[in-house]
Amino acid sequence: MRVAVLSDIHDNLWKLAPALDFVRDCEAMICCGDLCSPFVIDELGNGFKSDIHIVFGNNDADLFRITAKSKRYPQVRFYGELCEITLGGKRFGINHFDYIAKPLANSGRYDVVCFGHNHEFEITQFQSTLALNPGPIMGAKFGAGGRQDVPSTFIVYDTKAGSPQGFRVDDDGAGVREI
Repeated sequence: MRVAVLSDIHDNLWKLAPALDFVRDCEAMICCGDLCSPFVIDELGNGFKSDIHIVFGNNDADLFRITAKSKRYPQVRFYGELCEITLGGKRFGINHFDYIAKPLANSGRYDVVCFGHNHEFEITQFQSTLALNPGPIMGAKFGAGGRQDVPSTFIVYDTKAGSPQGFRVDDDGAGVREI
């Protein structure tokens, strides 16, 4: 089973569109939070026809409208701040926050832990658990020095092979390439 893993969209529909087009043949999607506005649900629901598993992040401001809008799309599922699910025979733990997800990965309870929040692409092995941060679809991160442009990235994880592959949306949004 191929699982698309996205995070930190922050309303950037221009970068989300090519990512959705690229992952359209995946059998499931995980979104690790920070969609931001309710209209992102329409893009996800119309752009990906298989199951979409979403946890909330710290920038999902209008939870009422986001969840209400998701009812239009039977493939969209919300789990609050933590999702525990089995996909393709692998146990997934999904949370938005890196500082929560890394201890979850260290626990050994899951085969794969997916997270976002810090806007940094990361694939790390914690003993028997693979930790995946797909990085931000948004294409920026924030720190002490202010906003910094970073690549818009996501991951496709193959549950059968147990292998993640990172991808980057071109700066102009015209295509996607392997990292």
